[in-house]
Amino acid sequence: MKPDQANQSSQIDQKDQTVPSDNSHWYAVRTKSRHEKVVRDQLGKQGIEPLLPTVKRLSQWKDRKKEIEVPLFSGYCFARFSQREKVPVQKTNGVVEIVGHGSQPEPIPDSEIEALRRLMISVLPYDPHPYLHEGMRVEVVRGPLQGVQGILLRKEKRHRLVIGVHLIQQAAAVEISVSDVVGV
Repeated sequence: MKPDQANQSSQIDQKDQTVPSDNSHWYAVRTKSRHEKVVRDQLGKQGIEPLLPTVKRLSQWKDRKKEIEVPLFSGYCFARFSQREKVPVQKTNGVVEIVGHGSQPEPIPDSEIEALRRLMISVLPYDPHPYLHEGMRVEVVRGPLQGVQGILLRKEKRHRLVIGVHLIQQAAAVEISVSDVVGV
């Protein structure tokens, strides 16, 4: 592994790859805390194709530092399966639910899973990041505007925080780093 990749896991476990049937789709599976790898392994043993993007982190133990592999999205694993395999997935040890609306799982577009796979096998460093989008209400978590809430906008290639006064229908915008805000 190259030094610039030291904190990244960019391997896809090939033994867990299976040929999907025509009516199978990708789903997000919410797991119990710290059960993501257990769920991935158990789904693979059942013949269900799992995907668990991971990242390597340096962890401080009492007597030493150790590099550990942690899920990119804490509490989630992805799996490709058909509707007839829904119940076995739900009964898998460590599974809380299949993400969706009500009792209906909602498929994830193949293009989003393919993007994650390409990221995982690339040499590019990657980390988890809050899911932010233009127009979202956000709160500043660090810097001189810490605690301020506003709307996240994009102008040219830069992000801006719009702070408004609703009563008078006026607002001000300031350039901000997206790493300094979280969705509210």
